[in-house]
Amino acid sequence: MAHQWRGVLEEYGDRMSLPEGTPTITLREGGTPMVDSRWLSGLLDAEVWLKVEGDNPTGSFKDRGMTVALSVAVGQGAEAVVCASTGNTSASMAAYAAKAGIKPLVLVPQGKIAAGKLAQAIVHGAQVIMVRGNFDDCLRMSRELAEHYPVALVNSVNPMRLEGQKTASFEIVDFLGDAPELHVLPVGNAGNVSAYWKGYVESEKAGASSRRPRMLGWQAAGAAPLVLGEPVAHPETVASAIRIGNPASWHLAVAARDESEGSFRAIDDDAILAAQRELAARDGVFVEPASAAGVAGLLRDHADGVSYAGRQVVVTVTGHGLKDIDTALSTFTDLVDTVVDADVDAAAAAAGLR
Repeated sequence: MAHQWRGVLEEYGDRMSLPEGTPTITLREGGTPMVDSRWLSGLLDAEVWLKVEGDNPTGSFKDRGMTVALSVAVGQGAEAVVCASTGNTSASMAAYAAKAGIKPLVLVPQGKIAAGKLAQAIVHGAQVIMVRGNFDDCLRMSRELAEHYPVALVNSVNPMRLEGQKTASFEIVDFLGDAPELHVLPVGNAGNVSAYWKGYVESEKAGASSRRPRMLGWQAAGAAPLVLGEPVAHPETVASAIRIGNPASWHLAVAARDESEGSFRAIDDDAILAAQRELAARDGVFVEPASAAGVAGLLRDHADGVSYAGRQVVVTVTGHGLKDIDTALSTFTDLVDTVVDADVDAAAAAAGLR
């Protein structure tokens, strides 16, 4: 009988540092596909794989960490959880809180969250509080709520989040038979790049892989504190998931960059949106804008003459395109190419078939 994927706690729980007696709150997250990008492989003369995290239950990589954070919180008696979010964290937390039967409280920046993500949080039963401020204000408030009130904080400052998110590295090593040479990914709050690096280091130490990849992180130009080396007071970018001016995992991310001899660089919004469209049209993978930042970075490197020839590259695309359809559709001047009468020959003519 074929093995059915059971979720990251069941599959990799023995490789996590968890409190004894932690229950399993799962939606069968993880086990996401590695898709070969013939487009990028051909363009770069490299072996390029996409780790498609939009295939998680709520449509983003956040589910990997949330299953662990919620399971530990429940095991420790929590009756409510809180998070600050630009969208994906709130959607994920609300879903797992619903599964666990506890109260989810979400703080989001007013007017700075994609409608699809807000809808997810609401339908999963979250109490959503909009804050006149940015993500960093929301995170500060969430920390204070957890400190002074009976709620558990489940943002990526919670180490249990990174324990779950590191499992993506384990899956990549399992699939490829080793770690890749290069790993490219978008960077916002910086928890994911930190978690991937943690997983790669642990895989090598356990003998599951023979090397560690260089970690190449890309930030949106209007929200690039790790590139600038200082917080950005008012981050702005269409890539709402990485619109963060003071990453919570700053020091861990810098350590991952330095230890891997990697880099953090910035890419502009136009390049991100162009990469989003190209990836969907050429590889059939529709991602939200933030998820396309790494692909946009590779395309920028290629245009600048940087060689990836012969290298094995994994690119994490972090969230599904349906998370933010308004931004995706805003780049199209006409949503419908042609309107015809209900006549097959007219449709054939419009399609250039005769």
